[in-house]
Amino acid sequence: MSHAEAPEVVTSAWIDEQLAVTYERVGVRPGLLQSVAGITARRWWPEDVSFDEAAARAGQAALDQAGVSIDDVDLLISTSVCKHHLEPSVACAVHYRLGLSPNCANFDLGNACLGFVNAMNMAATAIDGGQARAVLIVDGEGSRHTQLATIERLQQESTTIGDVFDQFASLTLGSGAAAMVMGPPREGSHQFVGGITRAATIHHDLCVGDLDQMRTDTGALLTAGLDLAAEAWKLALEAGWDWTDMDRYVLHQVSEVHTTKLCELLGIDLALVPLTYPDFGNMGPAAVPYTLSVIADELAPGDRVLLAGIGSGLNCSVVELTW
Repeated sequence: MSHAEAPEVVTSAWIDEQLAVTYERVGVRPGLLQSVAGITARRWWPEDVSFDEAAARAGQAALDQAGVSIDDVDLLISTSVCKHHLEPSVACAVHYRLGLSPNCANFDLGNACLGFVNAMNMAATAIDGGQARAVLIVDGEGSRHTQLATIERLQQESTTIGDVFDQFASLTLGSGAAAMVMGPPREGSHQFVGGITRAATIHHDLCVGDLDQMRTDTGALLTAGLDLAAEAWKLALEAGWDWTDMDRYVLHQVSEVHTTKLCELLGIDLALVPLTYPDFGNMGPAAVPYTLSVIADELAPGDRVLLAGIGSGLNCSVVELTW
């Protein structure tokens, strides 16, 4: 596991300053990003750092830590939501930046905030099936463009209170990159045990976004997401997954409200949930692996770690690791 930290700190207080006139005009109380979402700051990459460059930085660090040669990587999967263009894939640029072998298959896998977790399942299948010796999964996300565009749009005199709340989630986003190397079991390696996924695609239109803007029905998304998580959790326990006493729960980092309510609903001790959203915001599919990488040195051999998230669409994915 590895991650790359975006260097520019953008505080929620600064965003409040940019929108102060709009907030006063439409009757929105300043400070919601911090008091309700629990997000004090988020990060931005410098303007000249692309999404694929950020992903490649994390990817190289993960390869170095794993002691895996670029010649041994048979598959590269990029799960970045952020893309500068529709084609070619982000994976092509990351493949080039890392100097991976021409024999290394590479492609993008997109599934909102769950892409990285889904890629772990795909990588495990490729390895178990003998199709790959080592798989590199990367993700690079950046919120600079989206948030500047959102702020500029909300500063217009035509902005309504509905516009503010429809686009509020855009202001919670953050930048970051993460990567993981997966391969056959070896001495000292961590184990990918497996997991479950559950869909509720009737809610596919509750959160829709691109680089310019993201519109979200936050209340409906929270309710539907919690319902889906409860259903997935119940079915997983009935199927024999024993996830009630894990050593750590690495949850997708959205906000304080989402995290607290999810833990209450599933009976998870919040003290076992490492948090990155307060200082880094919602980094999309990078959030789960980024948070796991941050706490990796705190984990002991044999620790059971659960990765879980709910992504726009809606989908819920949960996977178990043994450290």
